[in-house]
Order: sequence, then C-alpha cells, then structure tokens
Amino acid sequence: MPRRTMPAANVRRPRNGMRFDLSPKALDLWNPSIRAAATDEPTINVFDVIGEDYWTGEGVTDKRIAAELRSIGNRDVTVNINSPGGDMFTGMAIYNMLREHPGHVTINVLGVAASAASVIGMGGDEVRVARAGFLMIHNAWIWVPGNRHELREFADYLEPFDATMADIYAARTGADAAAMQKLMDAESWIGGSAAVDQGFADDLLASDQIEDGGSHPASLAVRRVENALRASGMPRSEAMRLISEFKAGLRDASGNGERDATDKAAAKALQETAALAASLLNR
Repeated sequence: MPRRTMPAANVRRPRNGMRFDLSPKALDLWNPSIRAAATDEPTINVFDVIGEDYWTGEGVTDKRIAAELRSIGNRDVTVNINSPGGDMFTGMAIYNMLREHPGHVTINVLGVAASAASVIGMGGDEVRVARAGFLMIHNAWIWVPGNRHELREFADYLEPFDATMADIYAARTGADAAAMQKLMDAESWIGGSAAVDQGFADDLLASDQIEDGGSHPASLAVRRVENALRASGMPRSEAMRLISEFKAGLRDASGNGERDATDKAAAKALQETAALAASLLNR
C-alpha cells in the first residue's frame, strides 16, 4: 500500500531518566547471523538493536538512517530488517523518514522485526517477510528509576506511544486500532504467512533472498551480558568495562583462524553469560 497514506508518528522525545528497553524473548529469538543476499540495489540494513545502546554506543540510530537516505537521494530503496527492537522513539523517527522518502520503499523482514523494528517495518510501500520470519508487536517497554508518583507519570507518558503504534498497525492491516491494541497487550508473535494473511505484509520473501552467516552465539552473548548488567543496576562505567573485556576475550578466541576454537569459545561465552546474568539478578 502507498506508505504516504500511513499516519505519521507524532510523539515527544523520552523524558530524562527513561530508556526504552528490549523484550527478553525478542533477544532470545533474534539470530543476528541472518543477512540479505547480495544485491546491486540501494539498500539499508537494520541488523542490530534500534537506537544507540546505552552501554556500548552501538545500534541502529535515526542519524545513521538519515545519512544513508541522503546518500541514496530520490532513488528507490530496499530496507532489510533483522532486529530484536529497542528504542521506540528512534524506531518511530526512522519510520517517519521512510514514510517521507521520495523513492519507492521496499521492506524485507529477513528474521525478526520486533517491537520498534516492527514499526520501522510498516514504513514501506511494499512489505515482504520471510516464511520463517516474525513480527512482534507489544506495548512499549521502558527501564526507569523513580518513586511511585514518578512511575505513574511514566505510565501516562507511554500511552501516546502505544496509541501511535496501534494506529500505524491498523492503517497497514485495515483493522481497527482497538484490535491492534489487544494484540499489543498480549505481546503477539506473528509468523511470515500469518503476517501476510493479516495484512502486516504484502508477500513472502523468496528463500534465495536470505543468507545465514552460520554460528552466531558470540554476538548474541554480548547482548545478553548487556541486558543482565542493565537489569542489575550496575553503574554504566563498570558495565562498559566488563563488556569491553568480554568482547576482547571473544575476539582473542576467534582470531586464531580455527573454526573449532571459535565455536568452543562462543559456547563457553554463552555459559559464562548465563552464569553472570544469574549472579547479577540474584544480588
């Protein structure tokens, strides 16, 4: 459907002290090794968490997408998505950019388009999804400190985000916003064929348009460490130091060129991540 008929996402930037967060299930189901097959067409790849990660500075930012769209100019563009979500404000900002792009916008959901990434996925003229891919829609998640009065204010603050998401999904599918809100309340996982049947996507992707880069535990392990540290309330400086050491250890283990050693290191990293998360959350 023409994306210019889709509603704009008009929401205020998050208040100080509030950060949107990832759904743990989305992170568990995300396979970061899934990529798009090579093509000569102008493309933008959304293959990481949405927004600048508080702990590492990595992630898919609206500034990066704006720069890529400027470089592409008025030409048609394909946006490949495989992301567990992240910052909802950034996701809506990127959605708005795609909605306003002069050329034709094709969205390819290669693996997971969860939460904020699913909003980005609604910003195309044509949306295609892998048969084994998923969209996940839910109410906005946040991580926020504060007393009971402040937490009530944050709950009220989130309502426009949820309402805007419901309006966007409703415009894409042709359903009403109340039906979309029910799906969001239930944290709905919508598979490829179901996404087409329900109107979230227009067609399925051909299998030869997707490539799996193979073993992916190491990069996923880093994200799990970040989530565990965030949940523990550890100071950012200390968390960044531990993450840097963790990444350095993975690079050293995989730099010897031996696949067996790399796989063993990745497996060990996952075990250590689980132990670290358990110890932090049980403090």
